[in-house]
Amino acid sequence: MKKNIFLLYAILFFYNAQAASFTDTLKIKKTADFQLDGAGTNIQWDSAAWVNLIQLDSGIRGYDTKFKVLYSDAGVYVFFTGNDKKVTSTFTKDFDNLFTADVFEVFFHPAPKMPIYLEYEVNALNAELVLLVPHLDKKAMGWTPWHYEGKRKVVKKVQVHEVNNEMYKWTAELFFPISLFGPLQNTELKKGVCWNANFYRLDYDAGKMIKFAWSPVNASFHEYDKYGVIQFN
Repeated sequence: MKKNIFLLYAILFFYNAQAASFTDTLKIKKTADFQLDGAGTNIQWDSAAWVNLIQLDSGIRGYDTKFKVLYSDAGVYVFFTGNDKKVTSTFTKDFDNLFTADVFEVFFHPAPKMPIYLEYEVNALNAELVLLVPHLDKKAMGWTPWHYEGKRKVVKKVQVHEVNNEMYKWTAELFFPISLFGPLQNTELKKGVCWNANFYRLDYDAGKMIKFAWSPVNASFHEYDKYGVIQFN
């Protein structure tokens, strides 16, 4: 573990990659902290605009997906909603390979000059996968964040919505505490700060992977040079 942490800090301080330029900029409004219920019913969400994900693959229709983002002094809030007909996942344990089934995903890359970012996945069964991802020589690796416990954990609430016992969508409400971003740089939450980020969905109802993204990528969600920009206002 100590060896991995040392390597992580070495990457942060000595890598000199150039930041990419992006055309998408999402301005994030500040909020007072609030409780999550998984359905996004808190009035604080009214101040945030919906942002659509783009479906990148053919094979399904009507699976509209969108998200909202807010921030406070304590962390970042994300709310997803996605139309769906069934939960194509059996993963109920955290840190399983959730990406091989239905998930929402968030990638935060606070310091674009550094090839390391946070990856977060959550499924409709309330399981999560949390990784710090160093991306070196076009290879993405993943480590569980150090001391992922207590106040460093993502707060998550998930709901599956049904009418007449038939599913029509699922939602996930998330809070990322600022302490989770520990070893990363440029993590201060204040007006004018920009991070690179992307927001994704994977759905397998068609018997194959169908990808959705805010800022489109090609083959992999780890193409961090294609991420969009979020700006805290």
